[in-house]
Amino acid sequence: MSRLPSLYTDEDISALVAVLLRSRGLDVATVPEQGNLGKTDREQLEFAVSKGRCFVTHNRVDFERLNLQFIKEDKKHRGIIIVPQKSAYEVAQRVSVLVNSLTVDYIDNHLLYS
Repeated sequence: MSRLPSLYTDEDISALVAVLLRSRGLDVATVPEQGNLGKTDREQLEFAVSKGRCFVTHNRVDFERLNLQFIKEDKKHRGIIIVPQKSAYEVAQRVSVLVNSLTVDYIDNHLLYS
């Protein structure tokens, strides 16, 4: 079995999502837990990179733009997962299925839609 990515959920993701993902055996950190409320999207993504975590957000437009900026700047990230705003249970299910079906190496530097 391949190792699963560590996740970092944006402040727009319900705290319940982190609880549900942890119950499925995933390593999850959240913006509030890390004391990063109110930081810019770029600061959040750079924090995730510094901690080796894949970023999970509902914010499609800004993170598509940030992904392109990272590519232009030849910067690496551990993956960005964009998930639609649904119930916490559906968000957790979508993220769990995605990370369990892909390798960590595949997720690295990719923008993924769940």
